[in-house]
Amino acid sequence: MRACFILVALLYFCGLSLSQECVRELLENVDFPGTDLTQLYSPDVNHCQLLCTQHPSCLFFTFIRADWTRDNRHFYCYLKSTPSGQPNVQKPLLGVTSGYSLKPCGPESNPCLSQVYENVDFYGADYQTLFTVSYEECQRACTNDPSCQFFTFFNGIFTPEKIRYKCHLKFSWTVPRTPIVEAKPGVVSGFSHSLQIMTNSDTVCQARFFPNTDIPGNDLEKVLAGSAEHCLSLCSAHPRCTYFSYVTSDGSCFLKSNPNEMIISAKDGVTSGIPSRFCQQDNSWLKDTHDGVDFRGSDIRYVMLDDPETCQTTCSQDSNCQFYTYVNEDFFDSNYWRRCYLKRVITMPAPPKVTKLANVVSGFSLRNCKTDLGTDAITHTNV
Repeated sequence: MRACFILVALLYFCGLSLSQECVRELLENVDFPGTDLTQLYSPDVNHCQLLCTQHPSCLFFTFIRADWTRDNRHFYCYLKSTPSGQPNVQKPLLGVTSGYSLKPCGPESNPCLSQVYENVDFYGADYQTLFTVSYEECQRACTNDPSCQFFTFFNGIFTPEKIRYKCHLKFSWTVPRTPIVEAKPGVVSGFSHSLQIMTNSDTVCQARFFPNTDIPGNDLEKVLAGSAEHCLSLCSAHPRCTYFSYVTSDGSCFLKSNPNEMIISAKDGVTSGIPSRFCQQDNSWLKDTHDGVDFRGSDIRYVMLDDPETCQTTCSQDSNCQFYTYVNEDFFDSNYWRRCYLKRVITMPAPPKVTKLANVVSGFSLRNCKTDLGTDAITHTNV
């Protein structure tokens, strides 16, 4: 526990070091070697920079471009951090571009990703396929489907011929997922009231829960959630989730997929339910507070505050914060009293893998774009 809080304090001071300066400049053919937090995939350096911006600890990054020739790595986005907030080393390197997080710039929480990428495959995360006459029609299908975050389209000269004009609609999480949920006396956790959870109708949803009931088997994915209502929101966001079971004791949210049948059984401490579709989601769970629950990890920084209510308000007013944990004065170690930990995870569209593939076009949903983007407004990238 002490080691965890020491690490959080270091990350807090890292955040302070860049909090007063917005650096948008990209450094082409410059590498920031080492100090990696994680490696993700991005189709271009601008998307990589947005991933760094949404990652709780990332302060700068290096992106391996499509013209990299030293090995088979392409579209790698390395997210990085140091205690000083600056790269330890900068060196010239062909085929990479480096830059900094845009957290100090007050970034958009839901950025418009209008660029399309020719000869680039967003591999994986498919939930539906259809045939369309063009990639523009495929992108419109993605934009009009609330579950779709990005797509890949096989054009009219793709080989094999039998899958030409095929449009793959793909999913990634837009609802924040708490990475670790732990019972811990003396702390209070909750969510930002400013979170924008997508809705697609003016009709109010009617939630359906089954208390003390499990729906065994057919697990699609296990995630963690702060409540059964949060688990319902996650299931409703996933296009393949047909029902769920939530375990109160450890926050386990089991998303399940079986469109043919639903077999329930009695089980204490488990709440199951059915997702809501094509209606206005009930997001009142965002206002719930969870006493004795720690949303551990994913810290942006901490601030010293007098009560959990002020911590929640501070999180709601910070565009980077999605959820929080506050340490009360009945926590066992007084060194951490009054600390309000502001937290977030990546919720922008992020393909699980990006690769080169001839005669395909990939891109993102245009739902977050403020203007009606026609084909003339869309930027193309050829690989």
